[in-house]
Amino acid sequence: MIIFKLPHQNQFFTIQNNSVGNHLSFHPFDGENSLNFHGEIIAITKEEIQHINFDLPIAHHQFQIEEKSKYLEKINNSIKLIQKEAIPKLVIARKKIIPYNEIKLADSFLNLCNKYPTAFVYAFSENNRAWMGAFSEVLGCFNKKTKIFSTMSLAGTLPVNEAWTKKEIEEQKPVSDFIHEILSKYADQVQQSETYDHISGKIKHLRTDFSIRTDYDKIDAIIQELHPTPAVCGFPKEDCKNWIKNLEQFDRELYAGYSRIETDEHLYAFVNLRCGKFYKNHAELFVGGGITKDSYPEKEWQETELKSCALTDEIILK
Repeated sequence: MIIFKLPHQNQFFTIQNNSVGNHLSFHPFDGENSLNFHGEIIAITKEEIQHINFDLPIAHHQFQIEEKSKYLEKINNSIKLIQKEAIPKLVIARKKIIPYNEIKLADSFLNLCNKYPTAFVYAFSENNRAWMGAFSEVLGCFNKKTKIFSTMSLAGTLPVNEAWTKKEIEEQKPVSDFIHEILSKYADQVQQSETYDHISGKIKHLRTDFSIRTDYDKIDAIIQELHPTPAVCGFPKEDCKNWIKNLEQFDRELYAGYSRIETDEHLYAFVNLRCGKFYKNHAELFVGGGITKDSYPEKEWQETELKSCALTDEIILK
């Protein structure tokens, strides 16, 4: 069972399982073992959603809370690596455990839709796993009629009332440079906007928009080259993927991967951030941040705490 809402739309959708029609798929950070929902995308009402009881799995492992001291040590080690290897940016994540007795996932989904109208919001239970997430970073959007492919560079995080610093500006720049370089392979002209503030709940990011005119048969290749962007991985990409595996010591699974949705008019790919894996008695929320040579471990901890509020503030417990 899956329910979702597209950005800037008030309509909710589900997928009627069959072998025909469009589909929605989730692709993990490491690119392996994607989860596919095949079938017809159909509208579903808020009232129908409120009656859905998601089948949450029982955790067959004992969850371990990552202590703050361990996370700070991990960030310190990341900064040392960045300085040694002269890395522009490395993205490091952690899991935040939320224990509960019972949860109302359908109501939590509706809360997220109301709180984040510009986000792609989803909740699903399938193959003994359940996830929910809401984030507005577009990995790619292709308009089949105009043949315009658009994407964005979204990086740097601060509370909405704080001023940008050199650290956030330098964190976002390699993301923009990376995207521009990839898109230049597929079009003679790349349209690039000015950088501006992107507000998401209690936090803001630096955002730059990009677009090119291209053909449908090139879209999946572009998405594969863009994923994972420096916003969720770092740069250089392949080196950072290896360092992430060694430093984080856990499987990101769908976190920092992307969802791909195809309709009659559009093909969308959304980065899967502000998300979590849900069980009968607890949730594992994934949060992270871009680390540079100018990062402060304590501030990085506070950033991940703030990002986790995107979900924790909206979770409905029975």
